[in-house]
Amino acid sequence: MQKRKLGNSNLEVSALGLGCMGMTFSYAPFPEKKDSIALLRAAVERGVTFFDTAEVYGPFNNEELVGEALEPFSGQVVIATKFGMDINPDGTHGPKGLNSRPEHIKQVAEASLKRLRIDVIDLFYQHRVDTEVPIEDVAGAVKDLIQQGKVKHFGMSEAGMKTIRRAHAVQPVTALQSEYSLWYRAPEAEIIPTLEELGIGFVPYSPLGKGFLTGKMDEKTQFASTDIRSKIPRFTPEARIANQALVDMLGRIGAQKKATPAQIALAWLLAQKPWIVPIPGTTKLHRLEENIGAAAVELSANDLREIETALSQIQVEGARYPEALEKVTGR
Repeated sequence: MQKRKLGNSNLEVSALGLGCMGMTFSYAPFPEKKDSIALLRAAVERGVTFFDTAEVYGPFNNEELVGEALEPFSGQVVIATKFGMDINPDGTHGPKGLNSRPEHIKQVAEASLKRLRIDVIDLFYQHRVDTEVPIEDVAGAVKDLIQQGKVKHFGMSEAGMKTIRRAHAVQPVTALQSEYSLWYRAPEAEIIPTLEELGIGFVPYSPLGKGFLTGKMDEKTQFASTDIRSKIPRFTPEARIANQALVDMLGRIGAQKKATPAQIALAWLLAQKPWIVPIPGTTKLHRLEENIGAAAVELSANDLREIETALSQIQVEGARYPEALEKVTGR
């Protein structure tokens, strides 16, 4: 697979990464641990070198899973993890929700290093902006960890333009991870121009719209109560009917390119900027292979114009998160 550099940093990763969250978090029921380990190792064998996890996924067991699976590939892969959540000892979220106090960041780093079975964290994201802690203090704490050799690169997630600039002035930000896809394009207004100006890479999560853009679900698809999509406004049956036009458009373009809707959706992201690296998540080998295939799909300027024209006539229905969760994606 082709490689990409995240912004002006020297952090080189595969053009598509693998989001590991769904193996232990948000999309229950989960696969057997041995199957997830096999999938992670299959991804490496197929050229994926960029893996995304977080302490809160599980909590904790996602990092343990990734650490065990990728230990044989030490030095060959880039592992990104995240800090900034308040987690109780029993694994439930703390009452405050967010916690980016510098002393907490350093505790999380030590614990993540152990769970991931690594000597240094390649990319350490602030999971969500904590408005109780000045972002300069957060960036300073990560800068200390970088100077101590425990972290290589600083990342942010779902941060707004002003917050990114303030953090970047203290410790250069290597990458921003935020939602971006054909059905959530808000970053195009301010975020992407800011990243380009500052030389920061962009790592879109949910690049396939939490599975909707694959074309493998319709209004009759049932979600388990443990699946986050069962609570998301954009996944009500009515919204799925309204949003089907987007998938139909991807199917038409895909038919011309001998590619699937998912591959067109990922290829579209890759075509936006050379420093964009999507991290689709999956628990299935055939989906992994399908996603990887997107890196070989080339969209011409005409293709991109055709997609843009079609998108301008489609109104995506439904909020991307329930209101309570949207508040936690704070700026």
